[in-house]
Amino acid sequence: MAEFFDALNGKHIAMIEKQPVFFVATSAPDARINLSPKGYDAFRVLGPKTVGYLDLGGSGNETHAHLAADGRITVMFCNFQQPALILRLYGRGRAVLPQDDEWEALAANFTLVTGTRQIFVIDLESVQTSCGWGVPFMSLEGERETLKKAHKASTPEEWMAKTASRTSSIDGLPTTPSTRYISGE
Repeated sequence: MAEFFDALNGKHIAMIEKQPVFFVATSAPDARINLSPKGYDAFRVLGPKTVGYLDLGGSGNETHAHLAADGRITVMFCNFQQPALILRLYGRGRAVLPQDDEWEALAANFTLVTGTRQIFVIDLESVQTSCGWGVPFMSLEGERETLKKAHKASTPEEWMAKTASRTSSIDGLPTTPSTRYISGE
């Protein structure tokens, strides 16, 4: 049975910290629903009602476009070990770009990775747990390093040119590109 909470508690945070993957869903009026898996050590609990995650450049920037247009976001964690559990975080999110005033203070919570384009901050409206009894047991073999390698293979100038050219989502919603190259791990 599903149970709702106003904020994250210690059990929720402990479960989040053990998960190697999470899923992010967003949408905007007249746009496709976007559902993206996320990996790496990218997610942080910033407070009982605030979370964030580091976003690397990829094939699109749908989350940024949807949050700018609508703000709604759902993050889901599945425990693929014991105990069976699904944790959903419902909230309103926004992108913080490297050129934004709050970037430095926020980025201090993360291990920056080459190719980082933004951090998404989510103010939680509710937290939901559900059984997860239908989720299979799975084990992590390791991280895929392909995305990190691709970003490191680009020069800062190449990365910036590619980022600057991506100013809309697949549905034509506007996005704001980063104006700073981030070098990291």
